[in-house]
Amino acid sequence: MPITPSARKKQRQDKKRHIVNLKQKEKVLSAISAFKKKPTRAAMSKLFSSLDMSAKKDIFHPRKTARLKSRLSRLLKNKP
Repeated sequence: MPITPSARKKQRQDKKRHIVNLKQKEKVLSAISAFKKKPTRAAMSKLFSSLDMSAKKDIFHPRKTARLKSRLSRLLKNKP
């Protein structure tokens, strides 16, 4: 349990940020699954944008987003 008022405030802020980060993470993961089902250039552009934004906000590690983008772009490249 936090003792000081600033520690209590920090705990409240962390809870709020955790919820916001989870929503952003779920949004990205649902976009990934939608792209895997139906890979198109428009979906890829939208997905890459949300991946970059999540890396900028430290929701995903920048290297993880680069790895995901690389693997997902292969789906579009290998499409007949």
